[in-house]
Amino acid sequence: MTLDPRHIPESVVYHQQRNQLEITFADGAMFTFEPEYLRVFSPSAEVQGHGPGQAVLQTGKKGVRIDRLTPSGHYALQIAFSDGHDSGLYTWVYLRELGETHAARWADYLAQLDAVGASREPPSHPLAEATSRSDACGCGQGGCGR
Repeated sequence: MTLDPRHIPESVVYHQQRNQLEITFADGAMFTFEPEYLRVFSPSAEVQGHGPGQAVLQTGKKGVRIDRLTPSGHYALQIAFSDGHDSGLYTWVYLRELGETHAARWADYLAQLDAVGASREPPSHPLAEATSRSDACGCGQGGCGR
């Protein structure tokens, strides 16, 4: 199977100082990604679920960094993040899609956070995370999972 040239990366560079991943594709398209955006839209089952409607809203990921980039064959990139998440395989096709739909996806994500009263900010304390979960679901029971 041959990849469409639109999905072949010419360069992949992580700029540590700026905390940005830059991908340039063979057709000249270039996308710059914040690690938070990539983490929030990880293709892993942990984030996307195992079927339609099972995605898990990611909260508290602002400031996450990329710890490691590992090529997976000629078709994907595995990204290990500073919060320990490393199970998503980002295909070149998916990364291109993330770049092309960035504005709409990000706006939708922010609206989802707002709708449940959640935040991009990481919890300052482990109890703060439990409190924000209980507030978000409205049950008053810390970490109920609803």
